[in-house]
Amino acid sequence: MTALRVVHLIKATGVAGAEGHLLTLLPGLRAAGVDARLLLLEQPDKPLDDYVAAFSDRGVPVERCIIRRHADPALWRTLRADLHSLQPDVVHTHLIHADLYGLTAARSLGLRKTVSSRHNDDAFRHRKPVQMLNRGLWRITRAGIAISESIARFSEAVEGAAPGQVRCIHYGLDTAPPPRDRQRVRARLSAELGLPLDAAWVGMACRLVEQKGVRYGLDAFAQVAAVHPQARLLVAGEGPLKAELQARAAQPDLAGRVHFLGWRSDVPDLLAAFDLLLAPSLWEGFGLVMLEAMAQQTAVIASAVSAIPEVVSDGETGLLAPPRDADALAAALNTLLADPALRRHMGLMGRDRMETHFSAARMVEQTIALYHQL
Repeated sequence: MTALRVVHLIKATGVAGAEGHLLTLLPGLRAAGVDARLLLLEQPDKPLDDYVAAFSDRGVPVERCIIRRHADPALWRTLRADLHSLQPDVVHTHLIHADLYGLTAARSLGLRKTVSSRHNDDAFRHRKPVQMLNRGLWRITRAGIAISESIARFSEAVEGAAPGQVRCIHYGLDTAPPPRDRQRVRARLSAELGLPLDAAWVGMACRLVEQKGVRYGLDAFAQVAAVHPQARLLVAGEGPLKAELQARAAQPDLAGRVHFLGWRSDVPDLLAAFDLLLAPSLWEGFGLVMLEAMAQQTAVIASAVSAIPEVVSDGETGLLAPPRDADALAAALNTLLADPALRRHMGLMGRDRMETHFSAARMVEQTIALYHQL
């Protein structure tokens, strides 16, 4: 019996939630007998050699296609030729550029078994021209996958997907690796960063952009100084707001207590070393870093917005606060910083929730079931 061939398409300029998701999904599909491949839309000034190498290491074939601008007819012709050559059973697109070029190229070839994964509800998707574009694309898309129930509702209400056209399949993580050895990674990071081992480490791991609400996290952390003067805030990530956020952290109420770590390749180690993950996002398609923290048995404080309440169980695996509410975040920080036993309990419950509801095996099984239903 010939293996089901599925070609995935994504435009990437870095590795964030959607890109990292494919590094789990595609190898999982291939292990389950699906001939899963990737067409990577790549800007010439932002090559993703490490990303491509990661797929190669996992046995996933990748073809790179150059995209030079938002409107790029040459890319459409290239994708059409590639899809004609590959003759996939299913074309599966991720993010708006792949939706636009991949779905229309597939349609022109008569490849009607198409799936679009929706990973976010970014502000630009509310703009009328983008809404109209997506309404047209949903009409030529056979089925959709939303990474959260929140995104599924958004796809219908804002983007015009038909009722029942989109199903929710949550992101999943490999449940096999046990959590990192917390004491070992803390000792390493303490030596590297000069952090006191006996202090509470609150961590943030995200792009330094408005969506992630980092400034509210800084304001909240400033409020706990009097009660928890030894606590430290570690911020891992890069982005356009870095200088502004560093200036805020240099003010007297935070000076010397916030450490900007830049981009890190050892995020699982960081998440294991943190006593808490702080994620005050303003919106999230899913919030994969919270699931990754739960995998490392780390409790989470986050915003009760978008998909986050689907991931973090308030009062069980962490605490949720209203978005943009530094006072509520500070109250949650004070609660968990004062109670190490509660933090540990929430971390254990988080790992259990991840294994039960958000495993990679579950994600792969549900995705293959959708393919066969086409």
